[in-house]
Amino acid sequence: MSKSVVIIGGGIIGLCSALYARRNGMEVTVVDREPKGHHGCSFGNAGMVVPSHFIPLAAPGMVGMGIKMLFNPEGPFAIKPSLNKRLLRWGWLFMRAANEAHVKASGIPLRDLHLLSRRLYEELADESGDAFGLHQRGLLMLCKSQKTLNEEAHVAGQANDLGLHAKVVDAKALAELDPTITMDVAGAIHFEDDCHLTPGSLLDWLRHSLEAEGVVFRDETEIVDFAMDGPWIRSVETRTEKTRADQFVLATGAWSGELAERLRLKIPMQAGKGYSVTLNNPPQLPGICSILTEARVAITPMGSSLRIGGTMELTGNDLSINRKRLGGIFKSVPQYFPEFKTSDFEGQEVWSGLRPCSPDGLPYLGRSARVQNLVVATGHSMMGVSLAPATGKLVSQLLLDQETTLNLDAFNPNRFDLND
Repeated sequence: MSKSVVIIGGGIIGLCSALYARRNGMEVTVVDREPKGHHGCSFGNAGMVVPSHFIPLAAPGMVGMGIKMLFNPEGPFAIKPSLNKRLLRWGWLFMRAANEAHVKASGIPLRDLHLLSRRLYEELADESGDAFGLHQRGLLMLCKSQKTLNEEAHVAGQANDLGLHAKVVDAKALAELDPTITMDVAGAIHFEDDCHLTPGSLLDWLRHSLEAEGVVFRDETEIVDFAMDGPWIRSVETRTEKTRADQFVLATGAWSGELAERLRLKIPMQAGKGYSVTLNNPPQLPGICSILTEARVAITPMGSSLRIGGTMELTGNDLSINRKRLGGIFKSVPQYFPEFKTSDFEGQEVWSGLRPCSPDGLPYLGRSARVQNLVVATGHSMMGVSLAPATGKLVSQLLLDQETTLNLDAFNPNRFDLND
């Protein structure tokens, strides 16, 4: 049995992988390019655990919708035109995956991965004394128009067919469901299996727990190369040292595709930039997390604060802030919550992060076919926090050559390497 593992990447996926690997008796080292406390894309995440998200990003209609959004400078989607080969290939693969067959095949695997995470979050919340504020009140898909509500009702039907719990709620029932906030909407879909938490508190608790359990962290350490012995990694090389291990985990988020190329692996990835703002004194505080459906903006209560986030910008590994698109987020909130004003967001600190997006909207999770002692765990897009504990648990099983709790065929990290 392999005893030592180097986990490349210290974000939420890397930390959860370290947690379960360590608790299964492995010697664990986490190597991350960022300083301690940075936490990557997950820190400013909306903090939602979403079994409701069983439809992958690559779905019918998304290409046409994305093209329309491109012409709105304040819209929720943007792409930087480029002849970059990685982007062109990613776009071609996305279009190829955006079909009904792909959506149908993805529903059960995504559902099961989310539900496993939800169960594990309940265990971690009990263990930590609810250190990260897990609230199990569901998610509201708020719809301004009746047309959108009717469309979302179809998704609710699909959710129920998958054994999830979703129901259509009209405006009157919605006000009774969450009387803490004034809403101006036609209604909502209430996905009752969803929940939310505070990502920063989760990441802090994980890091503290891992350090206490003997996990070694090498922060501000960038991997520049791999020492190979045939199809095996023998060590990772930084600018100052080599670190040997029996096994390795690639969990570097939006940078995973580039790092994989150094191993001659094809793991198509694009960074989907998103923004969030956290209001410490919001005009009102909802009791249930929500998504403003038409605006594609996420709203999450976190303690006494309220986090608002959105956009998907395919502009490379660039964390700069597009003020027009940020303004689009701010303008959308009062349309659904009339007690809010755009001025509520003036002077607020803006967070930006890069989500690791695979072209078919599914994470990469499994063993590499070309590198015998490498497990890949990346590409979770906007669902990194939601899927992290399940991913970490499954990574530990892969590392120990155990039978995995779930079938991982849909998430095969070799699907674009060997079959494309």
